[in-house]
Amino acid sequence: MALSAFDLYSVGIGPSSSHTVGPMRAAKRFVDQLTAERVLDQVERVQAELFGSLGATGHGHGSPKAVVLGLEGEDPATVDTAGADDRVARAAAQGTLLLGGSVKVPFDRDRDVVLHRFRSLPGHPNGMVFRAWSAGAVLRERTYYSVGGGFVLDDTAEGLTRITHDDSALQFPFSTADELLTICRQEELSVSDVMLANETTWRGESEVRAGLLSLWSVMAACVEAGCRNDGVLPGGLQVRRRAPALFRDLTSGTGAADPLRVMDWVNLFALAVNEENASGGRVVTAPTNGAAGIVPAVLHYYVGFVAEPAGHDVDDGIVRFLLTAAAIGILFKVNASISGAEVGCQGEVGSACAMAAGALCEVLGGTPEQVENAAEVGIEHNLGLTCDPVGGLVQIPCIERNAIASVKAINAARLAINGDGTHRVSLDQAIKTMRETGRDMHTKYKETARGGLAVNVIEC
Repeated sequence: MALSAFDLYSVGIGPSSSHTVGPMRAAKRFVDQLTAERVLDQVERVQAELFGSLGATGHGHGSPKAVVLGLEGEDPATVDTAGADDRVARAAAQGTLLLGGSVKVPFDRDRDVVLHRFRSLPGHPNGMVFRAWSAGAVLRERTYYSVGGGFVLDDTAEGLTRITHDDSALQFPFSTADELLTICRQEELSVSDVMLANETTWRGESEVRAGLLSLWSVMAACVEAGCRNDGVLPGGLQVRRRAPALFRDLTSGTGAADPLRVMDWVNLFALAVNEENASGGRVVTAPTNGAAGIVPAVLHYYVGFVAEPAGHDVDDGIVRFLLTAAAIGILFKVNASISGAEVGCQGEVGSACAMAAGALCEVLGGTPEQVENAAEVGIEHNLGLTCDPVGGLVQIPCIERNAIASVKAINAARLAINGDGTHRVSLDQAIKTMRETGRDMHTKYKETARGGLAVNVIEC
């Protein structure tokens, strides 16, 4: 089983990687399979049923919209985010879908996209069943699971593992932090060096670097849009965007003597990304949409407050940062979960905090042992974090949670860089604890909007 950084990072549409990106990919995959099997032109109706967390909070996460767009052949990375809502509304009003962009079928939104609030499928909390009908009978049926970070598996996946099957032979295979550290010591390589060597399994080094810098450009564009787009977020909670006002304040020149002003900038970067995500904008899953603000916020901090003032090679630092973060993210993906529906928000914000902390530590000059220490601090102090979105929307507490975790990641990196890398709790032990905590966590605290803040905060 081999994972690439480009599996972990992907460009998608907000507000959720598991509830929006995943269902869109699953719907598109279903239609693509109908096309491959040469039966698409026989289809007279399609139906999608969403179960578990998808059924419980799918409306707030845009899951029905994602399904419609996917059935019409759209991909999360390229879909027109500005016109998506109008397109879905038009399909509902006209009562037709254009499957794969070519075959017109009748469409009844209430009948054909069904959300089951209290029913689950056995494989994973985020389950979906798609059916294509012809002549009054089921022509094809397929079950999919959205397992976090936009990853989608079908029910033919062996054991419904959390990762896609890839037998590629990596130069430096690792599945635990201990194995990664051993490789770094034996080969005298940094974490990013190891990850870069593995990435060349699939593409040349120049292509890897260009791809990562392209992802950075999407992250930067998202921050820019978040600082520009004012107003109230969709969904009914009347949450006002805070990033534009904070940006105006920070660029006005007032308060420049405040020694903690940099913290406001970090908060801004995270808020900007997650407000764009909450409004259905384009973000980079890192490793999920709900936690998409943390890695770019800390990376913006490194670029603007460390690399550029010191005259460092900014592009090289960005590449090494993203490679290191990906290596850490893969450890979470392989050994636990990055799905809020499976392990709570510790799997989303906690994983992202660890990724950002370790990555920052490396580009600050940290040893592999210090990088592992920073990542461990990042996840240790997010253990037990519940996923309890108010109204089923990725807004409260999700947006602020990204800002807090970004600052926490920077502090974790600084703690580690001021130590020698030795510490009592290993990253592997912390990841194992996160997995076990998620297994013990009550379902109502795992992205169902049935516990925590979701029931103690009045929605409107």
